[in-house]
Amino acid sequence: MLLGPGNAAPISAQSFDFNGKLYRGTFERAGDGQIVNLIDIERYLYSVVSREMPAGWPGASLEAQSICARTYVLQRSDPRRAYDLVPSELDQVYEGVAGETPSGTAAVDATAGQVLSYGGGFAQVAYSSCCGGHTESSSDAWGRAALPYLQGVLCLWCDASPNYRWSRNLSLASIAQRCAPELAMLGTLQDVQIVQRDASGRALTLELVTDRGSTTVPGSAFRRAVGTRVLPSLLLTSIARLPDGDSLLIEGGGLGHGVGLCQWGARGMAFSGRRSIDILNYYFPGTDLENLTGYR
Repeated sequence: MLLGPGNAAPISAQSFDFNGKLYRGTFERAGDGQIVNLIDIERYLYSVVSREMPAGWPGASLEAQSICARTYVLQRSDPRRAYDLVPSELDQVYEGVAGETPSGTAAVDATAGQVLSYGGGFAQVAYSSCCGGHTESSSDAWGRAALPYLQGVLCLWCDASPNYRWSRNLSLASIAQRCAPELAMLGTLQDVQIVQRDASGRALTLELVTDRGSTTVPGSAFRRAVGTRVLPSLLLTSIARLPDGDSLLIEGGGLGHGVGLCQWGARGMAFSGRRSIDILNYYFPGTDLENLTGYR
């Protein structure tokens, strides 16, 4: 685990201080001076699970999150690298001992060694906060080869999320500024229209309409340009030009890329009595749950 630049000092044989925070395991300094945390996977997950999913959620959802997080690590582990992951949303959020909670630790212990597999290897798992009613195909989201267990499924359990449905009022000027490279040599931005949707309903392609022509952009590029915090997802239900003529009302649903496990959906399924295996079988159909030994 690459913690980054800073000061580290051992506290015991299996704990150390890094920039004033307590971490399990040991550490070493990489060639560029950054600190790498060497830690057993299960103890790493103690911190991850309650940072990736609220600790007060039902045990079955936390257990499903534990299995996903464990599989994520093992699927990406590469002994040729000096570290496996970074402690942020680029991989998984990890904050050392400060990130641990009793419920998160219990979920990790209850699923110790359990991973999702497919075709003799670790499944390529993914998860996000709320899918808005339908998870996304990994091939549509990232342009990769289609995976049978990441084709996208209808989700009936995430409507309690505060991001299940949302709206944004964005000025055309602010959109034009953020999409300046795409609008080069064109005129003043007048409208944005959805041209193509994928099977989940997410915007695959959008058209930027100006007073001197138009251009199309991939939905993912548009979201990155406008800001992933501004547009929580690409599950856009409508884009309408407001009467003032200077802004758009964008309505949509979900938070995140929507691929794989819908965390709010897992919460809803757990509240309805589903077990962690039921949750994982639904969001990753065709995968197997395996219990590994000697993998640490």
